[in-house]
Amino acid sequence: MNIKQSEKTYFMPTTKRVDLVVKKAKGQFIWDEKGKKYLDFFSGVSVCNLGHLNETVVKAMKKQLDEYAHVSIHYYAPVHMKLGEVLAKKFGGRVFLSNTGAEANECAIKIARKFGHITGGRYEIIAFKNSFHGRTVMTSAATGQNKFHEYLKPLPPKFVFADFNDLNSVKKLINKKTAAIIIELVQGEGGIYAAQKDFVKGLRALADKHNLVLIFDEIQTGIGRTGKFFAYEHYGVKPDIVTLAKSIANGLPLAATIAAGKFGETFTYGDHGTTFGGNPVSCAAALKVIELLNKKFLDNSLKTAKYLNGKLNALKSEYNVIKEIRGLGLMIGIDLTVPSAPVVAQCLKKGLIVNATHNTVLRLLPPLTITEKDVDNAVKIIGEALSKVK
Repeated sequence: MNIKQSEKTYFMPTTKRVDLVVKKAKGQFIWDEKGKKYLDFFSGVSVCNLGHLNETVVKAMKKQLDEYAHVSIHYYAPVHMKLGEVLAKKFGGRVFLSNTGAEANECAIKIARKFGHITGGRYEIIAFKNSFHGRTVMTSAATGQNKFHEYLKPLPPKFVFADFNDLNSVKKLINKKTAAIIIELVQGEGGIYAAQKDFVKGLRALADKHNLVLIFDEIQTGIGRTGKFFAYEHYGVKPDIVTLAKSIANGLPLAATIAAGKFGETFTYGDHGTTFGGNPVSCAAALKVIELLNKKFLDNSLKTAKYLNGKLNALKSEYNVIKEIRGLGLMIGIDLTVPSAPVVAQCLKKGLIVNATHNTVLRLLPPLTITEKDVDNAVKIIGEALSKVK
């Protein structure tokens, strides 16, 4: 039985896999089982931001693995404690380490619900249409896309949905039961829509006025993806809680929920927990990732992002199927007038890995280590793929 038959026989049909069997990955490249080389502009859904098998990060993983792989949070693992300290100081708050973005958001929602409970029985959370916050039942309920709700109803109460970048729509939803606001600063699964600066500042003001928890879901935007360690640094607005995952350990499962001030003091012993969260090997990787994401590195990624945007906008003037180029840093969406899936398939044939999201959007999430040469090659292939649907 070959690998594709095996998948059909033994795995639940939850994901339509791309016709690519990965044999090896290194840096910004992936090789398939036949030895064909692909330029990876997806990074495992913005996970390997420092490239596949980054040597410095792998070295840190191996060093920790030589000591132990797991001891549980019932005991003190120095590397776990160190990562918590580094993240807490970077944000200014207290940390809970878990495994996935959905878990990080679930933790944030629990903090918000408990805070609301102890401040007057408040439980409603304002989220946004077109948002995505995870695949658990609770985080699916917080997601503003009906396709994620179809078979889960009745959903956990009570999430209400405002219009993205529309502050008045948020104001209309605030009432005496409102406890929190949760938002992605760039809607990733929703098609790469960035929040406007005045809108985000307005959310901060509303949260302060009504004693609400302001939660920024930075699962996809965090850890340098937008050219800043936290995307909120572009906005000059700090949330009460920020959630991180995906690229924090450059390929290993790890997530963090960081809460500032009184929100970091909301949980007490027994309120939350995890078995694998903050795995020592993942923490060792994350510490090295954070060390490598210095200002010089991030500034260079912004320079590359500017170069890529310039090339893509030149492509837009050539192909009328491109409706808009949008995003922040190296989180880029190319909105088309036609379905994006066939273009993704053409790119794959030509040796470029990109992603289709929200039906008509090409999503680019390349490693932050890409060069201008990589950009030139990628844009050339995208142009060739678009010519098939021109």
